Formats: sequence, structure tokens, C-alpha cells
Amino acid sequence: MRLASLILLALFCLYACKDSENSTAVTTNAPAEKNTKVEGVSVMVLGTAQDAGSPHIACKKDCCAAFFENENSSRKVVSLGVLDHDNEKTYLFEATPDITTQTKALKTAMDVSSPELPNGIFLTHAHIGHYTGLMYLGKEATNAAQIPVFAMPKMKSYLENNGPWSQLVKDGNISISTLTHQEEVSLTPQLKVIPFTVPHRDEYSETVGYRIVGPNKTALFIPDINKWSVWETPIEKLIAEVDYAFLDATFYDGEEINTRDIAEIPHPFVIESMDLFRSLSPSDKKKVFFIHFNHTNPLLREDSPQTKEVLQSGFQVARKGMVLPL
Repeated sequence: MRLASLILLALFCLYACKDSENSTAVTTNAPAEKNTKVEGVSVMVLGTAQDAGSPHIACKKDCCAAFFENENSSRKVVSLGVLDHDNEKTYLFEATPDITTQTKALKTAMDVSSPELPNGIFLTHAHIGHYTGLMYLGKEATNAAQIPVFAMPKMKSYLENNGPWSQLVKDGNISISTLTHQEEVSLTPQLKVIPFTVPHRDEYSETVGYRIVGPNKTALFIPDINKWSVWETPIEKLIAEVDYAFLDATFYDGEEINTRDIAEIPHPFVIESMDLFRSLSPSDKKKVFFIHFNHTNPLLREDSPQTKEVLQSGFQVARKGMVLPL
């Protein structure tokens, strides 16, 4: 009798463990099964950090400490994804060092059965956070076949004539199409892109921003630019013409870069942008999504006083995972 009881107890424990494991699997997989699929045409924020990411290499500051301990950090380098669900097309803006997870997020947002890689990649310029992800399209990684890459003439020439990027062209991993300032690129019947040059440090290429035009709404994407005052185009005018404006917010203010010459990194500070935009209507202010945050920028933290100040002033802060209809 005692032996029978022990056997029954053992069997109970065995099946209880199996049920527990199955339960854990369901719980663990549940978030992945939550499909972020969207309808129509939309823009998706895939990353918000400046080129070097967060945590920053060799950073000893408190702003990086917690993220060195968390390898699954949600902080990704600045990138937008554009999805045309009706035509089953996806496009990536910037090829960042985080392209692996960003292309997966874009695919998942479209459909679990859609291709792993986007139908096109648009580059803004030749700084590390904006094009070096192209390396993962080469034979050491996915060995892609003729992925369309859109770039300005100087950027195209740089990729074609400098290794390792030239190998991507030679091996047919990418196919580069030339962009022209203010010339429209039609991607689908309801999606087009218009590039425009902006002033920035152009050591190896031009720098462009993009106007992304959907069937109902338009987004502006300018992740990198010098001070607004040196650009011949009034940024306030562009904000009025679009529905969303993703704008360079590399540094909140000058205190972040007190160890470097400000003249070497002349991005518009967030406090300068907010001052410039103070006369905008509430509806126009709400269009502004600050993006491209240096690892020192307090806007990376949703609970920072600076984030609260931006929001209370009527502006918005871009966050990874945001999806906005176009």
C-alpha cells in the first residue's frame, strides 16, 4: 500500500512538473504572440539613440551603468520603419548597428510570413549609426541578394569605392539607387519619399532628411543637422506642412558636453529647439517628436524632469515601438 502511494505521488509530481513547464512556456511566449501588426500605411520608431548607442562604449557615467548590466536593453540606435500593409512592403530608414533586431521588429509588425529583410533601405549620411548596419547584409551574415539601398550621389560613391562596403556592391548583396535633392521617389501607389539636403558634418557624404508621404499623413525625418539657424529652410514652415516631425535632439543642453568643444558638434540643443518653436500653435507643437538622443541625454529616461518639461511644453519624445498612421 505504501509502495503504491509512493508511485502515485511520483507520478503526480512528474505531471505537475510538466504542467508547470508548459505553463511557463505559454507565459514566456505570450508577449511574442502579441502581434504588433498594423493596417494601411504607418511609420514605426525602431530606435531613438545617437550613433554610438546607449550604453556608450567605455562610458563610466550613471546614465550607462544600469544598461551595461541589462544586455536586453530597449535602447536602439535611431531608425524608422515604414510599412505599407496593403501592398505588403516595408522600408527601413537608416542601417544602424542594431539592424538585426530592427529588421525583425519591422517584419513582425508587418506579418509573421513576410520576408525577413525590407524592400528598401534609405540612408541619411555616412556616420556610423546611420549606415554601418549594411555590413550584416554581406556574406559573413545574411548574404542578402540585391537589397535596394537609396543614397545621395556622394554617399553612393563612398559605398561603391571603399571597403568593406564596396564588397556588398560587388557581391550583389545591395543595389544602390541614386537620390536627388527634392526629387520624389515613388515606392508604392500610396507611399512616396522625398529627400532633401541639410547642413551637417559631411566628411564622406551629403546629409539628407526625408519627407515620408503616405495616403493620409506625412512624416518628416531629420535625425542629424547643424543648428537650425544655418539652414536656409525655416524648420517651423516644414513642421506646419507635415503631421509628424522627427527632429534631431542629440543633446538636451550644453551641460552634457562640457568636456568637448561645442563647435565640433553643433547639433541644435533641445532647449534651443523648444525656444525656437515656442510660438508654434499647440497642434503644431504636438507634431514634434524629438529623437536621436546621445547617451547623456536625459530624454532617454521617461521619468526625467527634462522629459516632463518637454511634454508639458507641448512637444513629444519619440520612443521605440511607437506606431503612427500615414
